[in-house]
Amino acid sequence: MAENGKILAVVDDHPILADGLRSLLMEHGGFEDVRSFNSGKDFMQFLAANAVDTVLLDIALQDANGVELCREIKLLSPGTIVLGLSSQAERGVVLQMISNGAGGYVLKSTATGELIECIREAQAGCVVFCSDVKRVLAKAPAHPQRTLPSLTNREKQMLQLLSEGKTTPMIAAELHLSRLTIDTYRKNLLQKFEVKNVAELLVLVVREGLL
Repeated sequence: MAENGKILAVVDDHPILADGLRSLLMEHGGFEDVRSFNSGKDFMQFLAANAVDTVLLDIALQDANGVELCREIKLLSPGTIVLGLSSQAERGVVLQMISNGAGGYVLKSTATGELIECIREAQAGCVVFCSDVKRVLAKAPAHPQRTLPSLTNREKQMLQLLSEGKTTPMIAAELHLSRLTIDTYRKNLLQKFEVKNVAELLVLVVREGLL
């Protein structure tokens, strides 16, 4: 299952972990081109000159805050899929990563098979969480015992595009609609699900299997 032409990057300031993940993904995941980086600066310099399909991004780098770096990556390369990588799952951090455009969040303790599956699903356009992160998110449901609202086809389309980390201008261009219309759809979705922001919305719909 080689991924010709697709660069998968691992950004972690622990060389042993970064190189180990690189070897693991090439050997067991069938990814042909996996690069490892030990600083946010080195990765951003590489990204400025190369098309990176997917990046596993440590959220606690020595030279950068991974949550903020996620936003910078999406601004520089909107098509790059960012998966947060951490030793622990904190609900607030997960929500911040998704809000900044991440396509998912996995733990460094995730089993090899599950990690590879998460990467594949993210590359297929899904928002992904490893099982341990899902459990953390499920412990604090925003609205327990609540019937989920029905969605129109356009709203489902909007959710999918939001889950891909796309901004209002990007969605407006793709759907050939005005930014005002897209903002209206976004606000309606937040009201329907009774959530405060897009990050909470995406966590909720992923948990409930709507994406």
